[in-house]
Amino acid sequence: MKKSVKFKALYWDIAADLLFPADFDENKKYPTIISTHPIGSCKEQTSGNVYGQAFADAGFVVMVPDASFQGESGGEPRFIEDPSLRVEDYSYAVDYLVTLPFVDEARIGVLGICGAGGYSINATMKERRIKALATVTGANYGRVMREFGDPIANLEAIAAQRTAEARGAALRVDQGLYPTYEMAKEANADIDLLEATEYYRTSRGESANGVNKTLFSHNAAAITWDAFNLAEVLLTQPLLVIVGSKPGAFGAYRDGFEIVRRAASKKKELVVVEGWSHYDLYDKPEPVRQALAKLIPFYKENL
Repeated sequence: MKKSVKFKALYWDIAADLLFPADFDENKKYPTIISTHPIGSCKEQTSGNVYGQAFADAGFVVMVPDASFQGESGGEPRFIEDPSLRVEDYSYAVDYLVTLPFVDEARIGVLGICGAGGYSINATMKERRIKALATVTGANYGRVMREFGDPIANLEAIAAQRTAEARGAALRVDQGLYPTYEMAKEANADIDLLEATEYYRTSRGESANGVNKTLFSHNAAAITWDAFNLAEVLLTQPLLVIVGSKPGAFGAYRDGFEIVRRAASKKKELVVVEGWSHYDLYDKPEPVRQALAKLIPFYKENL
């Protein structure tokens, strides 16, 4: 069972799907998981139709939101990828969940996939209403942005574009991927870029709202941000980190090792799914099965 809802952020609405167990009873209280999508993705993709549905089937209420400025959520201009705003989305989601009589406010957890892995880690540090955190192929978006090109040159280019837009120039919206999988193969793209293009640009995973676009003039916020800052002090909730064993340019493999090493959590675990990659963990049956075999018991134990 699924219900589409909207709730307030600052001055716009966030759109989300609520997924329910098959035997849902509105008079009971349920542990609840917020399942959050990768950068450039949407709630209809892996966070909802793969992991979100599996959690609902396992007896959880699940919220699957679209990020602010993306998908069916509000916010203008479109395609802003600002980590501070993405992190704040989690608190707005919890604000809404605690108003629902069937949500047990003492048992709210989060799943972050890919870039949302980094966002959810940062959000959990400050949002004490989140009681358990797991990530699947989670990446520190700030680090990624600093490593893709010269960060100072990129900041200068962003500044120039922002000035141009303030003076009336058209907004620059960048495509995050190759237009087609064939073009990515011809370019001999890194495994993460190649498989991302296959997922988002073919029938395997494409969705109308999974557009992988970013507003270039607002990218400075990401370049100057670090998902893991203060994790040694503030990240204390139970933590499960799942990564594939095949590393790629987005760096989720090494980020997984880093955050487990740095987190103050007394209960923390790193799971490496051997023989599978970042994007295999989005939807391929065997690596997803292995991930869920760890995720579902983790949430049942800690929520």
